[in-house]
Amino acid sequence: MKIYKRRSSRTSADMKPDMQTGKGSTSLAPEVLLGFYRTMKKIRAFEYKVKELAQLNKVGGAAHPSVGQEAVAVGICAAVDEGAQILSTHRGHGHMIAKGADIKKMFAEVLGRVTGYCYGKGGSMHIADRQIGIAGANGIVGGGITIAPGIALAGKLLKTDGVCVCFFGDGAAAQGGLHEALNLCAIWNLPVLYVCENNQYAMSSPVSDVIASKTIAGLAKSYGLKGQQIDGNNVLEVYEAAKSALSEIRQRSCAYLLECVTYRQEGHFCGDPCLYRDKQERLDWIEQRDPIKNLREYLLSNKLADENEITKIENQVQQDIETAAQQALQDPEPALELLEQDVYVDLWSHRDIEPPGADVDTTEMTYRDAANRALDEEMERDEKVIILGEDIGIHGGAFQVTKGLYDKYGAQRVRTTPISEAVIGGCTLGAAIGGLRPVGEFQYSDFMTLAMDQIVNQTAKAHYMFGGSLNVPLVYRAPCGSGGRGNAAQHSQSLEAWFMHTPGLKVVMPATPFDMIGLLKTAIRDEDPVVFLEHKALYNSKGLVPCDEYLLPFGRADIKRAGTDLTIITTSRMVLYGLEAAEKLALEGISVEVVDPRTLVPLDKETICNSVAKTGYAVVVSEDCLRCGVASEIAAVISEEIFDELDHPVIRLTGKNVPIPYNRRLEAAAVPSVETIYKTVKRTLQID
Repeated sequence: MKIYKRRSSRTSADMKPDMQTGKGSTSLAPEVLLGFYRTMKKIRAFEYKVKELAQLNKVGGAAHPSVGQEAVAVGICAAVDEGAQILSTHRGHGHMIAKGADIKKMFAEVLGRVTGYCYGKGGSMHIADRQIGIAGANGIVGGGITIAPGIALAGKLLKTDGVCVCFFGDGAAAQGGLHEALNLCAIWNLPVLYVCENNQYAMSSPVSDVIASKTIAGLAKSYGLKGQQIDGNNVLEVYEAAKSALSEIRQRSCAYLLECVTYRQEGHFCGDPCLYRDKQERLDWIEQRDPIKNLREYLLSNKLADENEITKIENQVQQDIETAAQQALQDPEPALELLEQDVYVDLWSHRDIEPPGADVDTTEMTYRDAANRALDEEMERDEKVIILGEDIGIHGGAFQVTKGLYDKYGAQRVRTTPISEAVIGGCTLGAAIGGLRPVGEFQYSDFMTLAMDQIVNQTAKAHYMFGGSLNVPLVYRAPCGSGGRGNAAQHSQSLEAWFMHTPGLKVVMPATPFDMIGLLKTAIRDEDPVVFLEHKALYNSKGLVPCDEYLLPFGRADIKRAGTDLTIITTSRMVLYGLEAAEKLALEGISVEVVDPRTLVPLDKETICNSVAKTGYAVVVSEDCLRCGVASEIAAVISEEIFDELDHPVIRLTGKNVPIPYNRRLEAAAVPSVETIYKTVKRTLQID
């Protein structure tokens, strides 16, 4: 079988650790150094035990050992203070143990037991414990990189002085998110310590094959930040470098990139045969550069410990590991009742809110100004509410929704970002993790696709994946839909079905200024992440809103017009179209009820089904395309819930299965209109 030999690495040449002199020297007390040794041995013993359990088919999913990288975890975690928030990786067992995690709970999580840190819902790649400073662990390569600036921003604004420490592997250095995050950290002076664990391989690819720069640490210089490459197998050097970097971060309020050159002695995952690397290379690293072996020799040669002390530590560690593993193996698996728990903090939160009555004082306002008012009121009410996005400061945003807020609240709370959707998505999430209530604005919903990792893989799953221990109260705002402006296919999409399909996200689509204020204020106060979609064609539309403050509940549809002959269920701009069509039909004696769900998640099935049961006919109208769209979901709900009450099959009237075209005539034909709604209703009722 062919062995693929690795080319010489540009990042590890001649880096054999020297713990006797130079960078390896330390003034740390012997008991501290013995503590380092104990923790490093514990990490390695834990990893070997996980490997053993995996070979016995006891581990239900992938586990990624960090054997050989123990010095990085121990040196970094020993250097950070209690206020630091650490973002770990899929290879993060060592980070947890170095921060003092309960190894029995760790084994339980790896084994998928209910007693694990995440109740068996996260597994090996997602073990985290906020109580010891681990803010999250990520199964996505480089997943924490864009989140880290948000955590650091929260610490800065809340004056907790907490630094965010973000671990990532050498493979993530090739991703754009690192450059976007470093750029943002440099612009906003954010205290982040990025720690690259350069273990020589991005899965099976040697670092020299996938990274063009001479060092990964050197990338920081492009953004005016400091970076340093160190020997990641020398725990003393790692510790001293981390202390120095953290001091620099605090003094200058800046980010720092520390590249720790180390070596992954085991495969990418338990069971990886490692056919992609040279056997002699591995032996050289193990025999000459093993971090635990070198620290042991250092302790003995400097008479900081004797053989008996070290052997006692080794025996005790092994005993603790065996005991913890055996205890975890006896623990139960999660009950099936836990399957649907913690997808949301509370799916139906705020449902008991009562909308304002009909007798309140009102004023007329545009949809745009309603959004501005809601943001203004919430920012004035709660200093933790911030807004971040492209051009939202002095310019007021692409659609002028944030106009005036910068002047009132300043650059600290109305923060203009670079054109970097991944950073907007990640930083918004990080800010929520850090204790703020951020509102991230995307100029167009189309651009949210550039942040789908942050929104779908990170934000939507955080509460569930970490066993309900992590809340992320945030709002992602974006203009949506075809605006009749000739913006063509990349500025005119209706993507609500994408987000509706993602468990963990709430999805809101206001149709009127009244709904805009009440729902946006509720979204900002919600404990779950909310995708808030505003139709760009509605910003100039007007409507009456109460003069006094009010909220509107999620999960409660609004009957915009009462009727008896047929029900139209629709959202956003199509609500106005539906009302206009209903008015036209009323002139012909046809009574149409128009129901606006307002929130797609949670969806008020009860109001929708009661209306359709009353009329016997349903037309679901959506600007989104037909295939796998919102209309299909609502039609399915009606058919399943009240099939026997229907006098006619549910009709879906939607956008065409085409990208939105540039030509105005074609653009208009691509989505439903007042006229097509009018004709569809008459055809459904079989009225000529």
